[in-house]
Amino acid sequence: MSQESIDAAQTAINAAQVAVDAATQAAQVAQSAVVEQAPAVVQVVQDVVVATNGKGILEAAYIAAAVLFVLALAALSKQETAQQGIFVGILGMIVAVVATLFSSDVTNIGYIIAAMLAGGAFGVRWANKVAMTEMPEMVAILNSFGGLAAVFIGYNSYIEHSITEPVMLSIHLTLIFLGVFIGIVTFVGSLVAWGKLNGRVKSSSLMLPHRHKMNLAALLVIIFLMFSFVGAGLEGNTAALVIMSLIAIVFGAHLVLSIGGADMPVVVSMLNSYSGWAGAATGLILGNDLLIVTGALVGSSGAILSYVMCKAMNRSFISVIAGGFGNDVVAPTGDEEQGVHVETSAAEVAEMLMNSKRVIITPGYGMAVAQAQYPVFAITKKLRDAGVDVRFGIHPVAGRLPGHMNVLLAEAKVPYDIVLEMDEINEDFNTTDTVLVIGANDTVNPAAKEENSPISGMPVLEVWNATNVVVFKRSMATGYAGVQNPLFFKENTTMLFGDAKESVEEIFKAM
Repeated sequence: MSQESIDAAQTAINAAQVAVDAATQAAQVAQSAVVEQAPAVVQVVQDVVVATNGKGILEAAYIAAAVLFVLALAALSKQETAQQGIFVGILGMIVAVVATLFSSDVTNIGYIIAAMLAGGAFGVRWANKVAMTEMPEMVAILNSFGGLAAVFIGYNSYIEHSITEPVMLSIHLTLIFLGVFIGIVTFVGSLVAWGKLNGRVKSSSLMLPHRHKMNLAALLVIIFLMFSFVGAGLEGNTAALVIMSLIAIVFGAHLVLSIGGADMPVVVSMLNSYSGWAGAATGLILGNDLLIVTGALVGSSGAILSYVMCKAMNRSFISVIAGGFGNDVVAPTGDEEQGVHVETSAAEVAEMLMNSKRVIITPGYGMAVAQAQYPVFAITKKLRDAGVDVRFGIHPVAGRLPGHMNVLLAEAKVPYDIVLEMDEINEDFNTTDTVLVIGANDTVNPAAKEENSPISGMPVLEVWNATNVVVFKRSMATGYAGVQNPLFFKENTTMLFGDAKESVEEIFKAM
């Protein structure tokens, strides 16, 4: 390299350094200006909000937040855009919270911010500690918080309000009564569901005699109390509200206790819907348009999800709302075996996979518990590199929560395009060489095709139609529904016992 080239290079470096220094100084000046002007900007915004009574800006912000929430839901419906949907939803919530804080109707903002910081710190810490297998119970407990908030707001709005016009007062009192009732049922029911999911409450259903008649009687008494409460008008009828609250506690507990543990995913989804409607009722009480919209979004999306799950489990949507659904047929203990099962080894499974042209993997809750998604992806990648067609079949309620398996597989970097839903892949089992059933049980149970089975009519992944089926299990125990699985005893099925993660890792080594 010539001296001229070296001098030119040095000159360029010096010029670049000067530019960096200038940019740094400019950034520092800009930062100082922002810090200095921030209070003035905030004051201007507050002055504008006060001058317009906050209505115009507040309503515009609420509309923007509502649009962002709708866009978030749309993005969350697809795996490819789900992460963006979460960020859009977060942005919508930030817009809603900031706009509300700037509202002229908000007082004691210091207490509100302190509560937000405390709640946010608790939420972040809790979310970081919760494992994916515990996500269903986390959703259940969060539903309970929404219901409890509706109860507090309902009682507060009853104690302190300035409505005197008879018609508006009747509407106000009706919304309070309904909001408190739905909130208590959601709160107590969600706590029971949380207990059933984490084992603190027995998962078996509470089969009280005449339980449906008792539920109906409770509802009739609550309707009578509502008319009494609303009819009292300005005089008030606190006793009716308190008695209803006590009945709602028992009603909410019995509603969920009478439902078996296998149906908890649908229950959690339905309780999520209840919390949304409780939020919408709270929005009507407070006259908050955004709370009405968001409550309706949560309520309707939860109801739609419950309907989809009911179809996937062959349940009646109406009887979900009534509680105690699916319990007219008592499931057998499932302890008795229905044939002879054949065991296999990791080496034999590895050889079977390498000799296959088409492979389908059907994961379940057992894969989530074992955290086997990463070695499963390693096997998938190795087989695809060898020219084997590998896909995943996901049941709508696999993992006790819709989308549970999809999230785990996405976490392990499994390509979205090879993860298919039950309806998309069920017809392909006939042309599949090998199926790996990893931690799934009820969702692949052929007993669903039998008329007298407790899970009769439930749509399942028809894995038994493949040439070979390998079931990964710790033991021959039944699934969450407590029904024995005839799949384990079919001629084309072999059992690989042990921890799913360790078994998959051994197969990978043997390949």
